[in-house]
Amino acid sequence: MIWLMIFSMAAVVFISRHLLLEPKLPLRLSKNTQTFLSYSAPAVLTAIFAPIVFVQEGQLDLSVDNSYLICAVVATILALVTRNTLLTTVLSMGLFFCIH
Repeated sequence: MIWLMIFSMAAVVFISRHLLLEPKLPLRLSKNTQTFLSYSAPAVLTAIFAPIVFVQEGQLDLSVDNSYLICAVVATILALVTRNTLLTTVLSMGLFFCIH
């Protein structure tokens, strides 16, 4: 039963991606829909990382002892300055491993 659920979910994801990404299909999204969907990735990423960065042991932690917060700030600054994803990832992870 679990395998059926896994394959069913995989099929739904594949079909939904195929319908939107296949250039030969006549399905086209309007500009408003494309603009609306452009906000989904940042919203999902924020929902994933915000609790990890800002909450430690069930409490809001905005102190300088929070290594997750320090590395998130450094990664944000690196991303804005360098515009290089690989460099930002490697340097911020290296910093995290050094201070955590």
